[in-house]
Amino acid sequence: MRIFSARKKESYDQNLPLPRHIGIIMDGNGRWATKRNLPRSVGHRRGSIVFETLIQYCIDIGIEVVTVYAFSTENWRRPKEEVDGIMQLLVENLRKWLDDDRENNMRMRFIGDLSLFSDETHTLIDEVIQKSARFQQQLNIAINYGSRAELVRAFNLLKDKEGPLAETDISNALYTYGQPDPDLIIRPGGEVRISNFMLWQSAYAEYFFTEKLWPDFTKHDIDEAIAYFQSKKRRFGGLDDNRSSVNL
Repeated sequence: MRIFSARKKESYDQNLPLPRHIGIIMDGNGRWATKRNLPRSVGHRRGSIVFETLIQYCIDIGIEVVTVYAFSTENWRRPKEEVDGIMQLLVENLRKWLDDDRENNMRMRFIGDLSLFSDETHTLIDEVIQKSARFQQQLNIAINYGSRAELVRAFNLLKDKEGPLAETDISNALYTYGQPDPDLIIRPGGEVRISNFMLWQSAYAEYFFTEKLWPDFTKHDIDEAIAYFQSKKRRFGGLDDNRSSVNL
């Protein structure tokens, strides 16, 4: 694992395969605002704008699946004012997506324990899921999500299964069932950890850590992360002379 600081931007090689599934831990919104003597809520709103821009970029370049870590199970511990602001921003974005008539968009899935959200939020989520069902590319929004909780949920779903469990049983009981595992995990914000994000699914993912805060992220940073991914030999436990050593 390497952490990247400011340096010459790299563009990915369009002749090499892209990651099919990218996971993004959108970190640094509050610190971005604090550094500018602004309320943390301003950082979250700025991060939301960046999210919209970069998700559209992922659509445009052909990424099949994107999963964004928007709100963790641990984030409820933050000050009530900040949490309330994030919940309000979620509702605003859901309404905005419902009003978006673009033909080039992503099919939405909301992963995590949604039981703590308001009835209004539940209704909007259901409407967004229905409206986006026609699209091919997939966007997972991880809200009130924690990977350990996801695994506990999966094991409980499988507790009555007869016979020994297989890896495919567990994968199919996760929120991301039916999707390829993430090939690349991107974490801005300077922290070099994955913070309870897709622990099972990311077993063979490449990790791109950078000190840049999420509200400062650009398309060039996505390009740089993809270029890093393309530079790796992905062996999946094999040897260099095995076909899996090629960037597939």
